[in-house]
Amino acid sequence: MAETNEKQPGKGKGCGFGCAALIAAVLCIVGFFCLIILMGIGSLMKGKSRFLWDSENASAQFGKDEMPEMKEIWSSGNGDVKVVRIPLTGMILLNNDSPFHTGTADQTLRAIRRATHDKDVKGLLLEIDSGGGGVTASDILYQAVKTFKAEEEGRFVVAIMGDVAASGAYYVALAADRILAHPTTITGSIGVIMQSYNVKALAEKLGVSDVTLKSGKNKDLLNMFQDVNEEQKAIVQKVIDASYDRFVSLVVENRNIPKEKVLPLADGRIFSAVDAVEKQLIDGIGYFDDARRALAKLLKEEDVEVYRYEEEASLMDLLSGSGIGFSSNIHQLLQDQEPRLMYRMDLR
Repeated sequence: MAETNEKQPGKGKGCGFGCAALIAAVLCIVGFFCLIILMGIGSLMKGKSRFLWDSENASAQFGKDEMPEMKEIWSSGNGDVKVVRIPLTGMILLNNDSPFHTGTADQTLRAIRRATHDKDVKGLLLEIDSGGGGVTASDILYQAVKTFKAEEEGRFVVAIMGDVAASGAYYVALAADRILAHPTTITGSIGVIMQSYNVKALAEKLGVSDVTLKSGKNKDLLNMFQDVNEEQKAIVQKVIDASYDRFVSLVVENRNIPKEKVLPLADGRIFSAVDAVEKQLIDGIGYFDDARRALAKLLKEEDVEVYRYEEEASLMDLLSGSGIGFSSNIHQLLQDQEPRLMYRMDLR
């Protein structure tokens, strides 16, 4: 049989372009991780970025919910005293978290708890931009700030308001030692609201009937398919009044204003920053740097070193409904339709 000198396709060429591309990809990945490690080491050497301090000892003292793991990032300032800036944005509702939206009430609560158990943290800068939210959620955040101060002697909190810090957001700010607002801030809206819908007339037109089995005549308060009678209105109003009285009492207590002066201001009306200062609802007008200086003054320091916290979303967070914008928005929409007591500014 005659020998042939023809070369077979692919023979004698090694793995060719595919292998070269694979090697290049591996080298890029290795280089990327090396860069991250070097940057992390550099930051740690400067003392400006660090993960949970003394994590082994801390984990032994506190549970994960008491002291969540968060990355600590140096934000601004070069003082000798450590403080943390904590945002609170959007509707104040708990158990409504999303890794894509910073400053939710859940994240704010975790951050306050994290700071509370760090003995090095001597102050908080609360950056509030919210129209309020749930009565209980607002009260929990208020108490968390109070607990932060009570846990270690000599701690202080300064709140700085953004576009709006009204109703439940103002309620939370009351826990601060000093409240500042931007010149364009809207605040106030001291009061309580509960809303529902009544579709009885529409349901009758559509031939839809309500079937409700209940244990007592008031078990279906605010049933949207039934008229609300005066007795039921009185029941709901009594609960609203109790939450309102608590709100007013906290304004009196924390702002040191006589109740007879607070009541005319606590009818749900909103105030500009200038009006709020005049009515003693806040302490002054300024910007973030002014809030930082105010906190330094309370701590008797020339300057403070400000940190912020970052949370890393897990794969499960990203895949879960709370991490997907559409699902999160639907969840928020459904929660907004539930009749509930709210410390919330309503401009609809």
